[in-house]
Amino acid sequence: MKELKNKKILIVDDEPELLRVLSDALYKDGFYNIYTAKTCAEALKAAKEQSASLYLLDVNLPDGDGFALLERLRESSSAPAIFLTARGEADDRIKGLGLGADDYIVKPFLAKELILRVTAVLKRVYKIEEAKAAFGISGVTVDFEAGSVSKGGKEIPLTAKEYILLKKLWENKNKIVTNDALCMAAWGEGYYGCENTLMVHIRRLRKKIELEPSKPKHLLTAKGLGYKLVINDE
Repeated sequence: MKELKNKKILIVDDEPELLRVLSDALYKDGFYNIYTAKTCAEALKAAKEQSASLYLLDVNLPDGDGFALLERLRESSSAPAIFLTARGEADDRIKGLGLGADDYIVKPFLAKELILRVTAVLKRVYKIEEAKAAFGISGVTVDFEAGSVSKGGKEIPLTAKEYILLKKLWENKNKIVTNDALCMAAWGEGYYGCENTLMVHIRRLRKKIELEPSKPKHLLTAKGLGYKLVINDE
């Protein structure tokens, strides 16, 4: 999954607010390599400077349309593309898919739907396998699908932030994950100054996954750097 989240995504839409919403949604889900453009010209320039792994293209753009833009992008890239558009007519969908687009999402749509479709396309195109949905440490089981921890015969739910932080640590198990990386994953670009809040969430996570939270064996602090999830009894 870490490999999937590292893929570069170029979003092209002329609505600044929608660009911000889409970028934030992807950031919060762990996609950090996001680039944006508001016109065909900006998109072509960005694509030349940054080799994207996926294009999210609006159909209606100020200096052209997404269909023509995809044809231009295809001259130098075979990366998958998803159209984002208010035009849901069958002819438009057929045209977009006929040009080689991998999906077609009609506005308005939920951010969660976008994340699921982006993930599905990347996994299909780049043959990326899903990471384990659960893991165990010292008799405690973390189930990401259920969003919970099984400990001492009890099922303890994870909060949304705890889930994000633990998933980030699990994807980098046995390695130090910096405070910045964890804060970015959980709070997005506006994370500055969240270190104290991060500490609180880590303490709560220890209470859920450690047998002795005051003497942690798995969720360790790397002083001045961040935290590490040590997995040694899978």
